[in-house]
Amino acid sequence: MLSTIVGILIWVVPVLLAITVHEAAHGYAARHFGDPTAERAGRITLNPLRHIDPMGTVIVPLFLYIFSSMAFGWAKPVPVNFNLLRNPKADMLWVAAAGPFSNLLMAIAWAFFYTFAAKWGPENAYIQMAEAGIIINGVLMFLNLLPIPPLDGGRIAVSLLPDRLARKFAQIEPYGFIILIVLMMTGLLGRILGPLLKLFVAILIKLFGI
Repeated sequence: MLSTIVGILIWVVPVLLAITVHEAAHGYAARHFGDPTAERAGRITLNPLRHIDPMGTVIVPLFLYIFSSMAFGWAKPVPVNFNLLRNPKADMLWVAAAGPFSNLLMAIAWAFFYTFAAKWGPENAYIQMAEAGIIINGVLMFLNLLPIPPLDGGRIAVSLLPDRLARKFAQIEPYGFIILIVLMMTGLLGRILGPLLKLFVAILIKLFGI
């Protein structure tokens, strides 16, 4: 029983940290560039309960893991009113990029933690948690950087594209989630993210000697 609880915590703690900091980072960035919407909604917080989506964060990932050994889910998006940003099109890039960038920083932090955890013995629970933290944040970072609205990468693309192309590209947004599901079910999502994650982990191993 104790080993089961420890096994769950090894993954739950990094997941909650990853999604909480990711969403809060969007809120902080939006407030910095002039949009107080997330702050007024109480979403600029490190309290994970404010960011958990019961369906996307708990039910769907658990169902997929049990019946298909895949893990996929989402948190409750932080509300952002891009029209309130001081320079909506340009500032959209920074607000969107804040989430994936926070995952990059957390992955690096978990790599640092790994080097300390390794001193407590091989393959202890802390090492496993650090490994989970690196993987989870790597997946979230690369997944959210895919240029598919409404993912962060889609927002970044809209910000960078010329106005006419940006408007046309933004029209994909209502179908973004469907596109993502198709990519996942056909295995294309794994083929895209797998090599990127493998390279990312290899770089961290090289840099931190883990």
